Amino acid sequence: MRKLFFYVPLALFLLLTVFLLSGLFSDPRERESASLNKALPEFALADLMQPQHIWTPEQLHGETFLLNVWGTWCPTCNAELGYLTELRKQGVKIVGLYYELPRDPTFDAPFSLKALQQDVAQKLQQNGDPYQFNILDLERRLSLDLGVSGAPETFLIDSNGIVRAHHIGDINPQIWRAKLAPLYQQWSQP
Repeated sequence: MRKLFFYVPLALFLLLTVFLLSGLFSDPRERESASLNKALPEFALADLMQPQHIWTPEQLHGETFLLNVWGTWCPTCNAELGYLTELRKQGVKIVGLYYELPRDPTFDAPFSLKALQQDVAQKLQQNGDPYQFNILDLERRLSLDLGVSGAPETFLIDSNGIVRAHHIGDINPQIWRAKLAPLYQQWSQP
């Protein structure tokens, strides 16, 4: 019995080592999303450029589209705008979900929608505008409900409003061809 008790810490150490090593060699962009194969969460959010227009999941039904989480503050998001614009020209519908960084009222200037709209318009003019429209997720509720950990992230939403794929990171020609294009074509079929 004493010998068995001696091996318990060794077994626990080995299990912990295997667990930590598996995380070391895993790809963080390939984590399984909790929102896959589920309907878009309920929301009622304003259009970034036309705040009087409120978007809901029901208004997005009918066509397969990419929901791209982005922000002007994100260099990777800005870099992918050009390629996403090419995809839009090829007929891929892309909706932006603007991810606003949290603000500290002690240090940051108060939030200005007009300043944000100007910043967004300038970035999209410089780098390309792939979006049909942008939804403003100011309090990040929809982002949190989708399981967004940052930007850029992209969700493939089918015509019934079901999340069919989730990609963390930028979309470039390799990612599009290997991962998202086949799924987009599959879910775009009538």
